[in-house]
Amino acid sequence: MTTTHEIAVLYDEDAIAGRVDAIANAIAAAQTERLLVVAVLKGSFVFAADLIRAMHRAGLAPEMEFIHLSSYGAEKTSSGSVRILRDIESDVSGRDVLLVDDILESGRTLSYARDLIASRGAKSVAIAALLDKPGHRVAKLEADYVGFLCPDKFVVGYGMDAAHAYRQLPFIGYLVDAES
Repeated sequence: MTTTHEIAVLYDEDAIAGRVDAIANAIAAAQTERLLVVAVLKGSFVFAADLIRAMHRAGLAPEMEFIHLSSYGAEKTSSGSVRILRDIESDVSGRDVLLVDDILESGRTLSYARDLIASRGAKSVAIAALLDKPGHRVAKLEADYVGFLCPDKFVVGYGMDAAHAYRQLPFIGYLVDAES
């Protein structure tokens, strides 16, 4: 299957790299202890990888974990319920935890993840979201670190997909001929 959508660039590679470095420096300034970075799969994997490398350059040495949560399935809109497809293995008791996600939209998934990690005894739970789309928020949640404000478009690239396509793009864009 080939995809033939035209994609308009919202944020190019240089803009993304600059924001990732700025977020890493802000996290380093927070002086966390025993930091555990938990990437929310699947969409955040590229952002999380770039962010932990930037955190290393900023003098941090976080541990890394992955949690796979789903509220979308194959749809473009959230189903409203969150399922754990893969849980973290680390004990978070007394640790500073940073949840990393590609986009904060409805807030359901990140709110669920934050509450789950907090209930397991984390000292703190902060959120880094590459994109913030506040117009669709249903959960009372704000990210501690944000890359960009996201327009009301269905975005792809830099790890984010449309029906499993476009994750490989080095920029963030939107499908020109798609419904938002």
